[in-house]
Amino acid sequence: MDTAPAHPGTDATAPGETTAPAPRRDGERTGKVRVAVVFGGRSGEHPVSCATAAGVLRAMDRDRYEVLPIGITRAGEWVLVPDDPAPLEGGRAEITSAHAQVLVPLGEHSNGLVVAEPGQVPRELGKVDVVLPLLHGPFGEDGTLQGLLEMAGARYVGSGVLASAAGMDKHYMKVILAGHGLPVGPYTVISPRLWRTDKARALDAVASLGFPVFVKPARAGSSLGISKVERAEDVEAAVEEARRHDPKVIVEAGIDGREIECAVLGGHGDGAPRTSVPGEIVLDSPAAGFYDYQTKYLDTAPLTMVAPAELPEEVTHRVRGLAAGAFDALGCEGLARVDFFCSGTTVIINEVNTMPGFTPFSMYPLLWERSGLSYAELIDELVSLALERPAGLR
Repeated sequence: MDTAPAHPGTDATAPGETTAPAPRRDGERTGKVRVAVVFGGRSGEHPVSCATAAGVLRAMDRDRYEVLPIGITRAGEWVLVPDDPAPLEGGRAEITSAHAQVLVPLGEHSNGLVVAEPGQVPRELGKVDVVLPLLHGPFGEDGTLQGLLEMAGARYVGSGVLASAAGMDKHYMKVILAGHGLPVGPYTVISPRLWRTDKARALDAVASLGFPVFVKPARAGSSLGISKVERAEDVEAAVEEARRHDPKVIVEAGIDGREIECAVLGGHGDGAPRTSVPGEIVLDSPAAGFYDYQTKYLDTAPLTMVAPAELPEEVTHRVRGLAAGAFDALGCEGLARVDFFCSGTTVIINEVNTMPGFTPFSMYPLLWERSGLSYAELIDELVSLALERPAGLR
């Protein structure tokens, strides 16, 4: 597979141009592909994003890429951080404002990123070829950052505004998937207004799903704020816990089935999306409950990632077909991980993650490794796809 970027050294902020950007004040262009790696962010998944960035920074070939690591604090400030993955590892890292601030000028004809430090004249970092956003959750994965990058005329890795927003909101994700004839499970949505004005109706709708149910923030990821509820009397507390992360809550019927995941890469040019072998996360102890935030990132329960998953050939074929179908239905670009429940030959889509966990030990890179694409090659492929894609409407 050819993973070379389509136009090394081109100016991503001016679609159609193929000349290298002007030299920066702090140094000449190197001729390498210039990548701004953006991570941290305002959501509760800030430490997860930092851990993802650590893995990516370690894997990127500095002979091929000039890397600008840009952290976003929980307050939303953009800062230029050292190109050192070590402080970002461990799942508890925090980006602070102790670094020089990065400003993002808007418009196709700007001179690119600017660094501002107290008591010093602002200096230009210059333009970048592609932005690699590694943010999870609201204010990063939900279309907000993608909208900013569109306004800045920048190419970037991953889905655009609409697909990112729909992929983040589990409610509208299911509406779109069902509208395309794709199978989703039973659910109900508790809006902030419904919870304030008619809590009894909301609780009745949950009870109609049967138990157990999974109560989730509608627009959060990494299993933050999710509760498995076995009894009607525990629903209200679970909803309040989910509302700590998002005022909009979705409640899904429990589905008895294996949890299967499939990774998707956007096709080159007019090519169809490519799918990996399916994988399965198996909790080694029934007492572990379900695959929650603690289990994913803090190693509090033993689990095994099985890839490829042991599935009948017809089920494997259906999973991969539905993964590509969901990717297209949402209008995804670059990458996504599609999660399923499988019971016998029945396959139901649980959700689509437009910025899945991307640490070296996460399921998404593992699935591609087992499909013949290494972690470093996967990063190359994503950058290549972003460089092929024009900025703006497409």
